[in-house]
Amino acid sequence: MARNRLKKTLTRLAKAGRTGLVPYLTVGDPDMETSRRAVLAIAEAGADVIELGIPFSDPIADGPVIQGSSQRALAAGSSLPRVLDLVAKLREDTDVPFVLFGYYNPFFRYGHERLAADAKAAGVDGLLCVDLPPEEGKDLARACKAEGIERIFLLAPTSDDSRIAAVKKIASGFLYFVSVTGVTGARASAPEGIDALVSRVRDGVGLPVGVGFGISCAEQAATVGAYADLVVVGSALVRLMHEAGAAQAPEAARSFVADLRRGLDGA
Repeated sequence: MARNRLKKTLTRLAKAGRTGLVPYLTVGDPDMETSRRAVLAIAEAGADVIELGIPFSDPIADGPVIQGSSQRALAAGSSLPRVLDLVAKLREDTDVPFVLFGYYNPFFRYGHERLAADAKAAGVDGLLCVDLPPEEGKDLARACKAEGIERIFLLAPTSDDSRIAAVKKIASGFLYFVSVTGVTGARASAPEGIDALVSRVRDGVGLPVGVGFGISCAEQAATVGAYADLVVVGSALVRLMHEAGAAQAPEAARSFVADLRRGLDGA
């Protein structure tokens, strides 16, 4: 089995002492072609990993920006099978690691083994199911492991030692640390003390830690990047693309991600 692109990227970043940049976009908002162009643009702009959001009718962990993007994507005909088709098409032009980011209902309906096999065939490297805790996620994690797809899990500031231990048993790739207790959305600053929590989680799980939920500019990315292994940016990018409109969204995304990359690199 060929080595996972995500694992190779995480190893490369660690060796270089470099913070990874992980943009998120909802696939199909406003349409599949715009999403394709945007993914390629942000890959060229310096994204190390890209989270591909699977639109869902009830995205309970997401704030109004990503909720709106899911509704627009669904109305435009986006779906899990169409996202996988797009990944396969994108693999003709980019080798950037892709992580499917979504909710359990579409994954369950698709089928664990079928999803893992089709995702692997399309070119997916990791999967993050927002509302599936480790205690309930073993079957999906087992199917992903069989196909060499990294199983990414969430932890939060409220996660205790027992939850960290449970995630350690099942997670791979990296750990997504939610920096706030709330829904997604850009915020003015990250809460105090997050750096210590990230260190605790990294030591407890033994994986690189990506920090997200609220990062909206290069300055914030640089601040978080000083203690995180990966910086995840979602709502700010989704809002920017929506405001730019379909024709300009890919270039707006490119410029924004390039600015984040410069911020992380101290340029």
